[in-house]
Amino acid sequence: MAQVDIKNKCAIFIIFLFSLLIVGESTQFSSENLPITSLALKKEKLTHLHFYLHDTISGNNPTSVPVARAPTTNTYQTLFGLTYVIDDPLTMGPEITSKLVGRAQGMLASAGQNEFVLSMALNFVFSEGKYNGSTFSLLARNPVLSNPREFSIVGGSGLFRFARGYVLAKTYFLDETKGNAIVEYDAHILHYGD
Repeated sequence: MAQVDIKNKCAIFIIFLFSLLIVGESTQFSSENLPITSLALKKEKLTHLHFYLHDTISGNNPTSVPVARAPTTNTYQTLFGLTYVIDDPLTMGPEITSKLVGRAQGMLASAGQNEFVLSMALNFVFSEGKYNGSTFSLLARNPVLSNPREFSIVGGSGLFRFARGYVLAKTYFLDETKGNAIVEYDAHILHYGD
């Protein structure tokens, strides 16, 4: 019995030694104080984008669908606790038939008990021109009944890598009965893309 214990301990020790060798050969997890030139970034620039977001809740092809609600949501006039996932088209003009330039994808949640306020986590994914495949992200509080509203740009990808900035949004059209809306967006983005 003692001989089996010694063999088990030797096997564990050998496995431990091999794991140290493997860890010693792995790539480094982090590096600090890298020169920014190592990323081959171009000069930072400011880009302005102007487009319209079409948020459709009703009809046969909604682009905004409810995915969660609190048991008490219906007791609030603001629908506090209601959460939507969206995939809204972005167009050059206010008409839905206008040229499609991208999509807004993410989540909206009613976050105000006494005020109609949305908490938004959205990615704006562009499909047109040189911005095709580039994105920027918003994390924002949206007081829906205010015009204009200002949102924070907190990141991006592609030509909007290292993005930061702000968006001014104005309600262009609202169907209060159906809940459908068209929102005009003016985005001002600082980034390092071409």
